[in-house]
Amino acid sequence: MMAGEHPRANLQPLSLHVPEPRFRPGDAVDFAAVDIPAAGAVRRPDSAAKANDFIDLAYTMVRVLDDDGRAVGPWDPKLAPDVLRRMLRSMVELRAFDERMFRAQRQGKTSFYMKATGEEAVAVAAAYALDYEDMCFPSYRQQGLLIARGWSMVDMMNQIYSNRADRLQGKQLPIMYSAKEAGFFSISGNLTTQYPQAVGWAMASAAKGDTRIAATWCGEGSTAEGDFHSACTFAAVYRAPVIFNVVNNQWAISSFSGFAGAEATTFAARAVGYGIAGLRIDGNDALAVYAATQWAAERARTNQGPTLIEHFTYRAEGHSTSDDPTQYRSAGEPNAWPLGDPVVRLKNHLIAIGEWDEERHAAQDREVAEQVRAAQKEAEANGILGHGLHQPLDTLFDGVFEEMPWHLREQQAQMMAEEEASGRPWARK
Repeated sequence: MMAGEHPRANLQPLSLHVPEPRFRPGDAVDFAAVDIPAAGAVRRPDSAAKANDFIDLAYTMVRVLDDDGRAVGPWDPKLAPDVLRRMLRSMVELRAFDERMFRAQRQGKTSFYMKATGEEAVAVAAAYALDYEDMCFPSYRQQGLLIARGWSMVDMMNQIYSNRADRLQGKQLPIMYSAKEAGFFSISGNLTTQYPQAVGWAMASAAKGDTRIAATWCGEGSTAEGDFHSACTFAAVYRAPVIFNVVNNQWAISSFSGFAGAEATTFAARAVGYGIAGLRIDGNDALAVYAATQWAAERARTNQGPTLIEHFTYRAEGHSTSDDPTQYRSAGEPNAWPLGDPVVRLKNHLIAIGEWDEERHAAQDREVAEQVRAAQKEAEANGILGHGLHQPLDTLFDGVFEEMPWHLREQQAQMMAEEEASGRPWARK
């Protein structure tokens, strides 16, 4: 080194890697680089096996339905045709519900909506695999859990419209349902808060000697949140009976999955570092979702601890009604997605085994469309956005504190007195 020369002058400057999606608006789409193993090729370990005995399952993909609609391999849950038909109907109902509520938002009847198009199997098939008594802690795209559990579409629409029949009294953003009776924990707009809540609920269930387990969902982008990692730590340490579902739909609003770590490894691999069971599955394959959930539930119920399931799927439409995906991704992506449409794949499977046909499917589509239309008509009779104040004004104090503090009681009394004096019709009598 010459005198005066900097000791690191010959080193290459450091640089940062900034993830970049493969396709942007206007680009031709080719998903050939996506590694998709053959259906039925992945082994199925015993549900009591130790997590470190099947680390490889976090890096491959569990698939049951092949390209011909046949169920193959060790993960085939061998469901009865009637169960398959009911599962298909729930997925069709979810898609029809989404379409009608999307249009309602565009018509100004509500302020906000989020569709699950292309992800119907993630919630619906899981709901069928879980017990009705199990508690679900969803994110904002698992409305299929409620539909699969037979919850009233009218009640869901009342919440979306924040009308006078909204049990939540307009206190939640549209689509953030809460239905304790259906084992559906209140949705929060704060990302991934449901993860530690699910773990806490599962730990309480175990501490009480109960038999119910918890399941929770988040998007792949939310795995970067601290709540995700806190939940994994507690679940691993105490072997909480909980199922972690990571819905990898490739996009977190307009940020592609690489910003959450998808370029480095799979999201199922998050489980490996915590020493818990990890599966990566075809999220557009309803039978794979059912089988993985059933397997994880059996682990939880036999005190084998938590399981993390990565559902490899694709968000076919925008993040929400506030989002325009044409601004950040190629318009060709949804149709080019190699794992197909989950509704079509389950339909084709039923046809392949001789338990369904195109005519019955078309008739079901018409029947479901009428069912959802009738539900919308009934809900809209209770009011829609912009048609006045649907809840008595003083209900803004309800459901906030178990025991209302003195200063809020004073404010409530003052408000009621002013409303009474003004002669306004919306004060509670």
